[in-house]
Amino acid sequence: MRKSHNHAGPAAAPKRRRLRPRKRKPTIGWREWVGLPALGIERIKAKVDTGARTAALHAWSIEPFDRNGETWVRFDIHPVQRDNQIRVSCEARLRGRRAVRSSGGHSQMRLVIVTEVILGGQSWPIEVTLTNRDQMGFRMLLGRASVRGRFVVDPSTSYRGRKLNADGQVHVGTDRHVSTERKNGS
Repeated sequence: MRKSHNHAGPAAAPKRRRLRPRKRKPTIGWREWVGLPALGIERIKAKVDTGARTAALHAWSIEPFDRNGETWVRFDIHPVQRDNQIRVSCEARLRGRRAVRSSGGHSQMRLVIVTEVILGGQSWPIEVTLTNRDQMGFRMLLGRASVRGRFVVDPSTSYRGRKLNADGQVHVGTDRHVSTERKNGS
């Protein structure tokens, strides 16, 4: 006759796990002011789109180049929505190229960079694809991978992560790889 080595017996209580209280994630809205300090942009309006995977930034004059054996990319952006007069020239190390499918179902090959984003008092690196968003309402789109694990998105609200200063202007930094100028030279 074999003896069972189950010392717990049939009525043994299951082990209880200690549950740590979850830290509440801050809430952001469907559109937010974000900073891109490495690109010299203190503030740019972004659409938070959980249906999109990656972030996208409106860019043009996109030109890859070599710097010390690494591939970098030079590009210009208009950081202010509906204002093509303010131009910021940027440079960033190229992360790669990626095929991205638009909401209309069209696939486009895009260059990818990594840059720091600031939102809601937090700062972290995100992947950003560079594309022409001229026909879109927002100069930047923050996809779900950009905000995953950091925020709860409330689509009924806006600008919860960072309020625009009273002057209502986009402030552009003066990083050595960033220059700003108006098209008309003023």
